[in-house]
Amino acid sequence: MKIILLNTSEKTGGAAIACNRLMHALNTNGVETKTLVLHKQTDDPNVVSINTGRLKKLLNYWRFVWERGVIFMANRFSKENLFKVSIANTGNDISNHPLVKEADVLHLHWINQGFLSLKDIEKLTKLGKPIVWTMHDQWSSTGICHYVSGCSKFELQCNDCPKLVCHGKKDMSYRIFNKKRKCFTQNNITFVGCSQWIANEAKKSSFFKENKIEVLAIPNPINLDLYKKQDRILCKQKYNLPLNKKSVLFGACKVTDKRKGIDYLLTAHKLLFEKKLLTDANYSIVVFGGKSEDVAQLLPYKVINVGYIHNQNDMIALYNAVDIFLIPSLEDNLPNTIMEAMACGTPCVGFNTGGIPEMIDHKQNGYVAKYQNAEDLANGIHWVLEEADYKTLSENARKKAEDNYSEDVVVQKFTTLYKSLL
Repeated sequence: MKIILLNTSEKTGGAAIACNRLMHALNTNGVETKTLVLHKQTDDPNVVSINTGRLKKLLNYWRFVWERGVIFMANRFSKENLFKVSIANTGNDISNHPLVKEADVLHLHWINQGFLSLKDIEKLTKLGKPIVWTMHDQWSSTGICHYVSGCSKFELQCNDCPKLVCHGKKDMSYRIFNKKRKCFTQNNITFVGCSQWIANEAKKSSFFKENKIEVLAIPNPINLDLYKKQDRILCKQKYNLPLNKKSVLFGACKVTDKRKGIDYLLTAHKLLFEKKLLTDANYSIVVFGGKSEDVAQLLPYKVINVGYIHNQNDMIALYNAVDIFLIPSLEDNLPNTIMEAMACGTPCVGFNTGGIPEMIDHKQNGYVAKYQNAEDLANGIHWVLEEADYKTLSENARKKAEDNYSEDVVVQKFTTLYKSLL
C-alpha cells in the first residue's frame, strides 16, 4: 500500500507540521508514504517538491500572487482578511505526476496558496483513486473562509460574505461555493476532521449534506519519544527563566493575531494583577512566535520574549520550562501546541471553542474557560498555578497525549481507513 500526502508546505504552518508527522509515523509503522509539496524545506528524501527549476518556481510564485491579487481586488485593495480566505483559482495539475500515478491512496491536507486549484482537485478525483482529505480548518466545507467566525451561511449557500469588503448575493464566496459543490460530488473523497468539532461543523455544509458525504474524526499524531518530560530546572536555565517564579507560555505564528486571543490574554492578566492574585515578584510570562516583542509593553508582568523558535528540541525544552501553556484562541481546530505541551506534562488553559475542549479535560489536565470570558481565563490560570494538584494535572496531561495522539494510535486509525477504501 502506497500513500501520497499532499500539502502546500513541508514545514510552515500547523497543517504542514501535522502532515509531516503523519508521514514519519506511517513510514515508521511500515506503510510506504511520501509527501508531495509545493515548498520543500529539508533534505528529507520522502518529501518531493513539484517546484523544480527556476521557471516553475517563478510560475508558482505568480500563481500565489495571482490568487492573493484577485482577493485583494475583490476587497477593494484592503489587506483586511487577505489571508483569512482562499479561492483556489490557480494551481498545479499533478494528475500525471509519477508519485500520484503509483499511489494507492491520495491524502490531501492544506493545499491552498497556489499548490492545487479546484480544477486540479477535480482532475485527481477523476483518476478513480481513493482520496482522503484531512480538514485542518473549515475551508473545504465553506465558500472561501478558513474559519467561519460565527457565520452559518455555509449551511445553505455562501454569499454576502462578511470577510469581503465587496460582497453581495453572488459574490466571490457564492461562486467558489458552487464550484466546490461540483468538485465534491465525486464519491471517492473521504473527509477527515482533526477534531470531532470540525467534523461536525463540516457535516452542516450543504454540499456535504446533499451528497451524503461521511466525515470522520481522526486526530494528528505526535512522537511521544521526542515530546516528553524533561528536567524542569535545566530547561528553565536554558531560557534564563527565574527558578523562583511560576510562568505561563503563550505563542503563535503571529501572537498579535486577534484570532489567537491576544486581547483576552491581556485583559485576563490585568485582572490577575489588579486583584493581586499573581504579582510580578512570583510570576512571569514567556512569549514565543512572530511579533512576540510587541507583547512586553502591554502587560504588567515581566515578559520574557524568546522570539521565533525553529528548532524542535528548543521548543520541547520551552514547554518543560514553564508551568502552563495558555491558548486563548477564539477559533481553532486541534492545535498542535496543546498536544505538544501535554506530551511534555504541561497543563493547558484555553477557551471552550473548536477542538480545544476535546483536548483539555476541565480540571483534569488543565482548565477550559468560558468562551471569550477573560475573567474565567484568569480564574483558570490562577486555579492551575495556586489551587490544583499540579502533579496530578501534569500526569493526566501526559496520559491524554499517550491515549489519544500517539503515533501508534493515529496510524492504526488511518491504515484501517486506507484499507477500507481500497
